[in-house]
Amino acid sequence: MLASLTLPVSLPTPGGSVTLRRADTADLDALMRLLADDAVSASRGDRADESDVPAYRAGLVDTLADPSNDLVVAVGPDGAVLAMMQLTRIPGLARRGATRLLIEAVRVSSARRSSGIGAAMMRWCTDVAAPALGAGLVQLTSDEARTDAHRFYERLGFVGSHRGFKFAVGAPGSTR
Repeated sequence: MLASLTLPVSLPTPGGSVTLRRADTADLDALMRLLADDAVSASRGDRADESDVPAYRAGLVDTLADPSNDLVVAVGPDGAVLAMMQLTRIPGLARRGATRLLIEAVRVSSARRSSGIGAAMMRWCTDVAAPALGAGLVQLTSDEARTDAHRFYERLGFVGSHRGFKFAVGAPGSTR
């Protein structure tokens, strides 16, 4: 948990405010549904299948226990989880010892996309979370297939300055 982040907090959106709070294990089903609700995630195996609960639970528990990570959710007035994102504080040497805030696993319910929730979450990251964590840079990665997301991030001032690479350990063809 990133202890220097003050949560919960109310975030204004055009459709009314949402509450940004830390996720907990009671949110597991909603988090799994958010991942499965996304076509790219679903193509990678995020199906929200009951048989996957132990793996997701272990990942959630590990994330929440790691002091460099946090998983936050945006909830509506009824308490329903509408969106999620993982935040990781990364100290480093590059850029004169700059600390980075990495944003991953950003998901907004398909029923609530384009409602301002994602923009409110990103503004909170850049305007509140990054300074609170001493981060001089906020970064994220986005799958090449997410062209709408790329336009969204660019509208918010993010710059597509790097090309990312991944290596699936233990996957077919990953031997050297």
